[in-house]
Amino acid sequence: MAALGRLAPRLGGWLLRPGGPREAAAAAGRRGVRALRRRPVRVLPPRKELGAAGEKQEKQLSPKNPPPPPPPPAVERSSAGPGLWYEKAAPGDRRLGKVVTIAKSKKFRDHHGKVLLEGHRLIKDALEAGAVPQTLFFSTMGHLKLLPEAKLKQASLVKVKFDDIKSWSDLITPQGLIGIFSKPDHAKMSYPAAQLTSSLPLLLICDNIRDPGNLGTILRSAAGAGCEKVLLTKGCVDPWEPKVLRAGMGAHFRLPIIANLDWESVPSNLPAGIQVCVADNKDPRGADGAGSAPDSLKAPVISKPKAASEYEDEEEEEGVCIPELLAQYYYESWTQNPVAVVIGGETHGLSPDALHLAASTGGKRLVIPVVPGVDSLNSAIAAAIVLFEGKRQLLQRHKQEDERHKFPVVG
Repeated sequence: MAALGRLAPRLGGWLLRPGGPREAAAAAGRRGVRALRRRPVRVLPPRKELGAAGEKQEKQLSPKNPPPPPPPPAVERSSAGPGLWYEKAAPGDRRLGKVVTIAKSKKFRDHHGKVLLEGHRLIKDALEAGAVPQTLFFSTMGHLKLLPEAKLKQASLVKVKFDDIKSWSDLITPQGLIGIFSKPDHAKMSYPAAQLTSSLPLLLICDNIRDPGNLGTILRSAAGAGCEKVLLTKGCVDPWEPKVLRAGMGAHFRLPIIANLDWESVPSNLPAGIQVCVADNKDPRGADGAGSAPDSLKAPVISKPKAASEYEDEEEEEGVCIPELLAQYYYESWTQNPVAVVIGGETHGLSPDALHLAASTGGKRLVIPVVPGVDSLNSAIAAAIVLFEGKRQLLQRHKQEDERHKFPVVG
């Protein structure tokens, strides 16, 4: 027994020492747990036995090339006529969300080159002028029947619920038709023949027109007067902003509109020999409107530098030399040569750059007299007054020239 007592500590140490039976059993248990946690391994045959198809499959299923996701559910498509197919939008269709993004973000429109148009009239004018549609959202089939069928084949047609369109639209009574178009390029557009035949040597330059409704109305007046083109300088509101499009009533697709020009590039967009005039409501006769003769009205008017606006640098405004321009009433003759009219914004008026350009071409101030004490006219109203007076003068001059050709004076 004494010998067994002396042997017991040794035996216990042997059982507990590393590599002993107990340690071996514990290690075996841990290996079993790890085996249960292991992921199943796919066994591949040797590369020689795979063949070309097998190697391709192995490459496709490697960690760097995971298996493709399952295909999306089939889209319900229906026929809208010969060669026309449309989809029914599923709930949560992401394309529908882009409508709001395009409508509200100028940065998105410029970066992706897309614009949003709403309503039959605007979309029809755009399609006929050659604008490229990408996606048209409509609520009923009747909307498609009002559009040129051949042009619709270029677009993806998506039928949506009218309530969805109503929630996206800014209009009180939406028509149920919204389109996403590629941003039109004026050089690639096909303007209406009636507009081209009625075009006059009359251009419009917009200077700091920042109100969307005013700019849209100005563009509409320019199209109605038969302007050759419209130039928008930097500082004007984006002409493809939805409010401008609505106020323009299709003018964007009736005459070229060149936007975001700096004043250094404006002359290169004007015909040679053109005269630039500026519209103004400051009557040189004085605030009371009392009586100097018409000849004295044409005396030079010196403009004083304006206070710097929040968009301008005060240091840059200091020392700016404002040129002198002859002034005359807008209803007196000023269309002897091709002419461009500058319309300034209501808040900041005409910029010094506009006055310099007018002076360099021998231009004048076209004064719209108002009753003393009345503030300046709305820029859209002033543009309409001057442009349609210019149209009247040009048509009258053309008529007189035609009569001279028909009945030449024999000396």
